[in-house]
Amino acid sequence: MIQGRVVWGGAVVWGVTLATSLIAAGDGQTTSRAEAAKLKNPTAVSAASVATGQQLFQKYCRFCHGATGQGDSPSAPKDMKPSNLADTTWDRGSSDGEIFVVIQEGAGPDYQMKGLKGKVSDADTWHLVNYVRSLGGVKK
Repeated sequence: MIQGRVVWGGAVVWGVTLATSLIAAGDGQTTSRAEAAKLKNPTAVSAASVATGQQLFQKYCRFCHGATGQGDSPSAPKDMKPSNLADTTWDRGSSDGEIFVVIQEGAGPDYQMKGLKGKVSDADTWHLVNYVRSLGGVKK
């Protein structure tokens, strides 16, 4: 009888853990803003890093954010207003870590902007962060 309860209890715990992980994965956001703000950029800002970030931006981000990052691309979906990355007000945080997390995990709460995790390496994401910073938007 006790063994049955232990097995049943273990199954319940496993089920709750699985459901929680699926819910967390389903919302696209796995890193809290506080955790993101603590991330430090390991890639020094340099002309080479910014140039690499610009190439990646043109490949992955230009479609919505526009060629200069002002959120003015005519190709963006009609029901979406991409962020102006050259603006001085950023709603999702302005630290390098917060920018990194948005690029990797997407922009909530509705996640019209999908994250690039799995498409772009962490190293290349840091180059994108350095490029986005070069656009003249909000300062660190």
